[in-house]
Amino acid sequence: MTDIKFVQGSATSQAAAESMEGVASSMQERVRLFIAEAGEHGATDDEIEAALGLRHQTASARRRELVLKEIIKDSGRVRKTRSNRKATVWVSA
Repeated sequence: MTDIKFVQGSATSQAAAESMEGVASSMQERVRLFIAEAGEHGATDDEIEAALGLRHQTASARRRELVLKEIIKDSGRVRKTRSNRKATVWVSA
């Protein structure tokens, strides 16, 4: 059984989640390290995506997992993204 969320009762959803198990933890570690290395400057989801070459859904899902594990936290600050929108700045907890 996998720790990655999937649609209960859907064999294809479960299979996809299981196939991502090792990959997701590796990507999560890349996101954690990027934020840790950013120090107090922190990083937005957009900066994580651009620096690590990840799709938005992948980067934000891995970042969310780190928030839930209390490894990173909202800095209380925002910064503009590449599309000129305000985004939360994440820092190590």
